[in-house]
Amino acid sequence: MKPRQKRFAFIAVGVAGVSLAVGLVLYSLRGNVNLYFTPTQVFNNEVPQGRSFRIGGLVEEGSIKRDKDGLTTNFVITDTHKKIPVTYKGILPDLFKEGKGVVAQGKVEADGVMHAEEVLAKHDENYMPPEAADALKKADAANAASNAAASAPVAK
Repeated sequence: MKPRQKRFAFIAVGVAGVSLAVGLVLYSLRGNVNLYFTPTQVFNNEVPQGRSFRIGGLVEEGSIKRDKDGLTTNFVITDTHKKIPVTYKGILPDLFKEGKGVVAQGKVEADGVMHAEEVLAKHDENYMPPEAADALKKADAANAASNAAASAPVAK
């Protein structure tokens, strides 16, 4: 084999190895990516079926119910437009409260309830993820439009 052919073979093996490594990394990350959705998107069935995802919003006032086992908690996440019931078995974060921001990770089952595997509480009053802020603005605009349409006088 000539030196030129050896260099070409070495480069070809290197490119194939790097391509294989990148392919394996992308394949392994495919199952670990958790997308963020709002309650309105979950209500509209825009979420991946049978896969874990994250839902974010506010814990609805008066919705927290604890079971007798002391670990199971049922609550409702809202974006002020739609509501999704959530059940979680485990210890909740200290900052988890009604009216506060929360992100839950889990799956929505056939009963329409999200069975969360993890619950994270918002820790700073001033910060909100851009996706959550946009979702709340859209939900407020939709609520304002529906309220305006409902309160408009009816012509006879």
